[in-house]
Amino acid sequence: MKVINDNCCTWIKQLTARDNVKSLRHDLHCDYLIIGAGYTGLSAARKLSEISKAKKIVVVDAQLAGEGGSARNSGYLVDTTLNDGFTSISDIENYKKKVKIFELGIKSIKKYIREHQVECEWNECGKFFASSLIKDRAKATSFSNLLTNLGFKNKILFNEDLKQKLGTSFYNIGVYTSGGILLNPAKLVRSMIDSLPENIDLFENSELLNWKKINKKVECVFAKNKIISDKVIFCTNGFLKSLKVKKNYSFPITLTASMTRPLTDKEFINIGSPKEWGVLPIRPMGATIRMTKDRRILIRNTAEFKNPFSMNPKNLRDRAKIHEKGIQKRFPSLPKNIIQDSWSGVVCRSGNSSQIFEKIDNNVFVAGCYNGSGIGVGTLFGEQIALMASEQQSEEISILEKRKKPNLLPPQPFLNIGIYSKLAYERFRARTEI
Repeated sequence: MKVINDNCCTWIKQLTARDNVKSLRHDLHCDYLIIGAGYTGLSAARKLSEISKAKKIVVVDAQLAGEGGSARNSGYLVDTTLNDGFTSISDIENYKKKVKIFELGIKSIKKYIREHQVECEWNECGKFFASSLIKDRAKATSFSNLLTNLGFKNKILFNEDLKQKLGTSFYNIGVYTSGGILLNPAKLVRSMIDSLPENIDLFENSELLNWKKINKKVECVFAKNKIISDKVIFCTNGFLKSLKVKKNYSFPITLTASMTRPLTDKEFINIGSPKEWGVLPIRPMGATIRMTKDRRILIRNTAEFKNPFSMNPKNLRDRAKIHEKGIQKRFPSLPKNIIQDSWSGVVCRSGNSSQIFEKIDNNVFVAGCYNGSGIGVGTLFGEQIALMASEQQSEEISILEKRKKPNLLPPQPFLNIGIYSKLAYERFRARTEI
């Protein structure tokens, strides 16, 4: 099924349209074929080019490169997470492993940005985990203690302090962590496209229909052509399941977000002229909110288990109404009609918030399932899966292989029932935070 994205993502609309888009028009043979041109696929291609300059490397994406989840996320490069199931005392060792992966991901992004002189509105301003419910103080305190024990700088803040920082009195309890980074995700991934080495062929709007092993090769079939490759690396994240890659270990979740027009001088002054900030919810399924450098408010407060291939305009308009209510809750002084754009995007989840990174056959490799933390982790996994596919080892691969592995999901219809029930339960618990 063809991926149909809306064309209303603010991040993407701010970019200059590319004039070098090529689709697959003929059969090919290559040494490495990478399926997916987001953070992971582009990073894998770049790394393969560094270590295998004489090899033929092909990257294919079902839509425009970088314009899937990579450009559509909220732009958080995270060092810590709260609602991923690893923050209990009994699972502290797995949390340590996960934040180590985050650390390596941030390191990978910093190295890339330094080497390629990328401007992506990078801001090491940290982030807030916040709630409007003072009864979430116990959860905030427990999380703060965990971070302190692990050496992460953090601070618990209450209503007045949060109001001064964020320009809203909506939140009553929060944990500020200093290690997070905010950036423009579309500018970052666009730079990865623009900096692809010349020995890499990129084909876009070319949907993979099916694939199979033939002797020691992999045959990938597209609408009118096929590619036969020595090795294939799958980097499609939320679409791994639809390609029957580790299909019993991950599932897609569709998110929708909106961004306002820039606030006027008067509107901005009325909310206290806050510096750029980002808030993640203390309660799962609560709203993710950002104040951007150009005075826009981004909100993401809908997450659904539905058809990941498209979001029709009516459904998107309905989600935008929920976003508008979320903004009004937090900033009642602002006009009701300030949302400029609304869009959808797909993330990949596993049953226990673990990532997929492995060799699944002699010449088939996969990296994905970032559970909403794909900027740094996706870049890191792309680089390291390229090394693995080249039969090389690294300290990072050793660390990644020690992570907790995704658990086997239950069969249908129990999987769908479980996911729908879980999301409904979390939405109910977070109803005040939307």
